[in-house]
Amino acid sequence: MESELTLMAVHAHPDDEVLSTGGIFAQYAEEGIRTVLVTCTNGEQGDAPGGIKPGQPGHDPAEVSRLRLAELRESAAHLAIGHVELLGYPDSGMAGWDANADAAVFSNVPVERAAARLSELMEKYRPQVVVTYDENGGYGHPDHIQAHRIAIAAAEATGIPRKLYETAVSRARIAEMMEYLRSTGADMGDFELPDDFGTPDEEITTVVDVSAYFERKRKALEAHASQGDSIFLLRMPEEAQLRALGHEAFVRRLSTVTAPGQEDDLFAGLR
Repeated sequence: MESELTLMAVHAHPDDEVLSTGGIFAQYAEEGIRTVLVTCTNGEQGDAPGGIKPGQPGHDPAEVSRLRLAELRESAAHLAIGHVELLGYPDSGMAGWDANADAAVFSNVPVERAAARLSELMEKYRPQVVVTYDENGGYGHPDHIQAHRIAIAAAEATGIPRKLYETAVSRARIAEMMEYLRSTGADMGDFELPDDFGTPDEEITTVVDVSAYFERKRKALEAHASQGDSIFLLRMPEEAQLRALGHEAFVRRLSTVTAPGQEDDLFAGLR
C-alpha cells in the first residue's frame, strides 16, 4: 500500500522554512498531506536580541539558540507544519566567519555522517517529495550548501523520494519587485541585490501560487522577530510583501513519476 502522501523540506536554520517553503507547508497541510520540516542547525550564529551580532559583547550563542528554536516552534504552528525534526548541529555562520573553523559546526560534519541521520528520518516518514536548496545553497551560505549535500546523499542512499526539488527565486519576479519598490519611493536603505541574484526563469520547473497563505507566511516571519533579515521584508509595503511571498518556485531535480514540464503542484504525478 502506498505510504501517506508526505512533504519533507530540509532547511539549514530556524527561519529558513518561511520564505521559500512556508506557503507549500501551509497549503499541503490544509490538503491533508503530512508535512515534515528538518532543521539542521540551532541558529547560534544569528542575531541576539537587540540585533547583537556574533562576536559582539552580549552575544550568547546558547541563548540565541534557545530563542530561535522557540521562534521556530511558533512559526511552524502558523504554517501548520505537522512534524519538526531538529538535527541540532551548531550553526556555521556566514562564509568567512570565525565559526567556520570549528570542526563541530554543521558545514564541517562529514556529509555521510549527517546524511545517515537524515536517511533515518526519510525511512521514518517516507516522503514522496523532498525539497532543499540548490548546490550553492541559494546564496552561498555554508550550512545551506551542506543541507543540499546531505539531502541529495540521503535521497540517493534510501531511494525513497519520488521527486526532489531545489528552492528557486525567480529572477524576473525579483526584478519586478525591486522596480515596484523604486516606483513607490520606498526607503530601500542600503538594500540592493546583484543583477544575477535568483534563478534564471527558464530553469524553473514549478511555481506554486501560495497567495492564499500570505497572511500565514507573514505571521511566521513575524515569529522570527530576532532576525533582522526577515524583518526587512516586513517593513516593505504590503503589495511588495505579497509579490515576494505569494509564489514559491522550484527546480525539479529528480522525478521517478511522469510529470508535466511546467508544474503548479509538487505532487503532480503522485495523486
